[in-house]
Amino acid sequence: MANSEVVVVTGASSGIGRAIARRFGQDGARIGLIARGRDGLHGASEEIERAGGQALVLPTDVADWDAVNSAARAVEEAFGPIDIWINNAMATIFAPFSDIGPDEFRRATEVTYLGTVWGTKAALDRMRARDRGTIVIVGSALAYRGIPLQSAYCGAKHGIKGVFESLRTELRHDGSNVHLSMVQLPGVNTPQFLHGRSKMPKVPQPMPPYYEPEVAADAVHWAAHHRRRELYVGAPTVKTIVGNKLAPWLVERVLAKQGFQGQQSDKPRDPNRPDNLFSPPPGDPGAHGPYDGQARTSSIQLQLAKRRRLLGATAGAVLMLTGSLVLGRRSG
Repeated sequence: MANSEVVVVTGASSGIGRAIARRFGQDGARIGLIARGRDGLHGASEEIERAGGQALVLPTDVADWDAVNSAARAVEEAFGPIDIWINNAMATIFAPFSDIGPDEFRRATEVTYLGTVWGTKAALDRMRARDRGTIVIVGSALAYRGIPLQSAYCGAKHGIKGVFESLRTELRHDGSNVHLSMVQLPGVNTPQFLHGRSKMPKVPQPMPPYYEPEVAADAVHWAAHHRRRELYVGAPTVKTIVGNKLAPWLVERVLAKQGFQGQQSDKPRDPNRPDNLFSPPPGDPGAHGPYDGQARTSSIQLQLAKRRRLLGATAGAVLMLTGSLVLGRRSG
């Protein structure tokens, strides 16, 4: 892998984006860091440079097309052509649909949905002319199955998946060498459960079982260097997507019973704490949320998904050998 890779990561100040930036920093990549929180961006920059990479801090609201396009221009002026663009920025609100105000729903949608659209457009406008480059969209099992208390986020992820499918079809039609991939994640232990807006009585938590952000970062890094259309991360993601395809009515009933309590910890929420829906709180949130020790640090399913061709070839060879032995015995 070339150390001269130029990478852009949106939502790079905290959570999954922070872990992704650190992972590419280990390769010595030159990384454009896009997010609103300046403290978190500077923290990410320091981590990348300690790991051997280079970083460019770009305080940007991804809901603003002009700002995203300007950030992309700044990266190429500083580092050269962008090789990989990671769309990760998101915003959410934990509340029943009836309790979400129009301005709150709009803002969560603009950051999560339009932020991905604008990032994809800014990258593609540059990559298409060079006929090379990779765009990775950080998705979710919730792009396939909506859950209670996160209607704005689920709606945005569903919309992103539609754009992803449409754009891949257009790129295939054009014979383009630009690659577009989507990584579907399970619940991840990130600071969003501390600084995301919530109207629930208890502190939010990801639906268990959930994972540390480094697991997600490893998957995104792998997807950026392999031409895989989609990558599912974690057994819960596979169960959610496959289960919803086979029996959506059953998944709906299970979530109706478990989805409210399952997304809340046993700690009361502080109604006065600042959230990041409209502006980032001060301080460096880092990559991890409050659930270290409970989150899984690896995914066997992800490792198998990376090696599905090898596993498929091995399974085929086993079947052929078994068939030959059976036929040999019958002939004997």
